[in-house]
Amino acid sequence: MQDMTNRREFLKGAAWMGAAAMAAGCMSRTGGIGGIGSGEGAPMHGFRVPPMRKVRVGFIGVGGRGAPAVHRIAQIPGCEVAAISDINPERLDAVQTWLKEHGCPAAREWSRDGREDAWKGLCDWDGVDVVYSCTPRPQHCPINVYAMASGKHVMQEVPGVFTLDECWETVEAAEKFRRHCYMLENCCYGEYEMLAFNLIKKGLLGEIVQAEVCYTHEQRNLQYNPPDGVFWRIDRHMKHHGNYYPTHGLVPAGKSLDINRGDRLDYLVSMETKSASFEAFGRANFPVGDWRHDAKMVRGDVNTCLMRTVNGKVLQLVHNVCTPTPYDRGNKYLGTKGTILGIKDDTYRVGFEEKIGDNGAHHYFDAAKAAEVRETYKHPFWKAAGEMAAKVGGHGGMDFIMDLRWVYCLQNGLPMDTDVYDLATYSSVVELSERSVIAGSRPIEFPDYTRGGWKTAKPFTVDEIDMSKFDFSKSVVEDTDALKT
Repeated sequence: MQDMTNRREFLKGAAWMGAAAMAAGCMSRTGGIGGIGSGEGAPMHGFRVPPMRKVRVGFIGVGGRGAPAVHRIAQIPGCEVAAISDINPERLDAVQTWLKEHGCPAAREWSRDGREDAWKGLCDWDGVDVVYSCTPRPQHCPINVYAMASGKHVMQEVPGVFTLDECWETVEAAEKFRRHCYMLENCCYGEYEMLAFNLIKKGLLGEIVQAEVCYTHEQRNLQYNPPDGVFWRIDRHMKHHGNYYPTHGLVPAGKSLDINRGDRLDYLVSMETKSASFEAFGRANFPVGDWRHDAKMVRGDVNTCLMRTVNGKVLQLVHNVCTPTPYDRGNKYLGTKGTILGIKDDTYRVGFEEKIGDNGAHHYFDAAKAAEVRETYKHPFWKAAGEMAAKVGGHGGMDFIMDLRWVYCLQNGLPMDTDVYDLATYSSVVELSERSVIAGSRPIEFPDYTRGGWKTAKPFTVDEIDMSKFDFSKSVVEDTDALKT
């Protein structure tokens, strides 16, 4: 116990020194490609590549996330599942069986021999254009950097990376090798997130001054009894503070507030509750002698971050997977003319003024008016592909729209909706929030991965998907949620 106390005191002191150094403008890092702010590569805002008529995708990790992604991508015209890599042969077999049953060519395999670095062969192979990574989080940065150095674009699961050093390494690799590194944040494509974005961009809510978002998803049994037998989730609670899964609420909010495109996150403060729910669950559900009975958590039940932008807007982000609370992503936006709150039908609320001061938003609109707003201002992506997305599925269809969109961007030579600077900025919350908690909730500055480019980068816009550019006549659209392996 004394050793643990000494360690905590050391960490508090180290974090305080780190916070003081950053407050003095001394944030730095070592390693990576060229060092912080090296400028070795060209900026990536607005980056695009020539149109790719055929997109050949290699999947690293074909388990719970990867296998449904294979099913979705195989159904998008102009896409080919060219390669798969997983150290579990049963997963490889399941994907190959599915491809065969659906008339798709067999994918080239890596990792069947169990070598954990066999995925590098997939990245090196010239039969792949895009690496789609659904791996454990420690592998994210190595895959990002290696794949881009091998000439591949990367689609990376969330969060894109974990540490500030990994953020800089990924940014610098994208700039040097001129490749997309896109974070697969599906919640950007949820119907209500995109509805809020559309309302905001049309000015119906006025200027947004605050966004309140969260990831509330009770996971006590999942973390104590992981289906794959790997305790990486609860390990984070036992060893670290902070928000280790920040992106589901934060990235959609960042898009609505034009983060890295006219504004940027300046600093955050992070605070968390005591740990109670996980430890009580362990004592109640596991016998004496089982390590889970007496497991002690470093991280508190609920972590809350407040982030302020350079232009004076505030984002509130809550992470809670510990208490028995219904699933929620928040999605509340407060503007000078109105507000919206919504993640699904039973929580969707909206109200706004026709003109400032008419008290039109003193109450939320009634159900009929709210339904009218939802239909009238449905985002063009959902108008174009919502019916098909509902059939294909993937978290209510947003996974399919996410994949359809990045494929559309590659096939038509468009910039990605979010870029490597966004991946780095939002992933930074993992380390910055822990630093702030350890330092007594002191403010911690965000690095500017754009190196000032945010000041001139074009704001986000409400784009469209022209479905006529996809030939779905030869595709069999199926429910991928029902096809999970």
